[in-house]
Amino acid sequence: MRKRGYWLCAAVPLTAVFFSLLLLAQALWIPLKAELAQWLIERSWQESLDGNAQSRPWPWADTRPVAVLTLPAHGIRQLVLEGNSGRNLAFGPVFADGSGNGLDRVISGHRDTHFRFLASVRTGDLIQLSTRNSSQWYEVRAMDVVDSRREELLVDPGIDRISLVTCFPFGHAQTGGPLRYVVTAVPLSPRRSSSG
Repeated sequence: MRKRGYWLCAAVPLTAVFFSLLLLAQALWIPLKAELAQWLIERSWQESLDGNAQSRPWPWADTRPVAVLTLPAHGIRQLVLEGNSGRNLAFGPVFADGSGNGLDRVISGHRDTHFRFLASVRTGDLIQLSTRNSSQWYEVRAMDVVDSRREELLVDPGIDRISLVTCFPFGHAQTGGPLRYVVTAVPLSPRRSSSG
């Protein structure tokens, strides 16, 4: 009876240690996976600049980098991915469906990762959006909170602008929700764009 009690007393702490290590490994895996993904996405972007436009970050990826979003005042440089899906949003900001090639571009990102910086963006901040073929500077003109149940973010091919969109409010524990924070920027005039 005494041996059985000893093993039971030993099994409980060993089980607790095992599950603690398992949780720690899982917690470390998520940021490590994110870092590795960023390195692979960056490599894929460089390959696309070298002429391989269809370069994918990993063989089974259903996305590829198609632009670079830069906000110098905030120290931000992020690769924008094609394919508006939750899976792709986990790796970086994405172009909303149908908006990557037109004048009116909508870029979505998670508020607690890639687009966390939007909380500190102000009117007048400069944004650069570079694709394989072009680069354009924009100036932030507005920040709005939109209820997606009442207002749909529509892409208007006749308007030259970019909209950066994320869930709102920032720092809120609830995921999803109907509110969206929208930062709208318009192109700088050619004179100001070349000197920017």
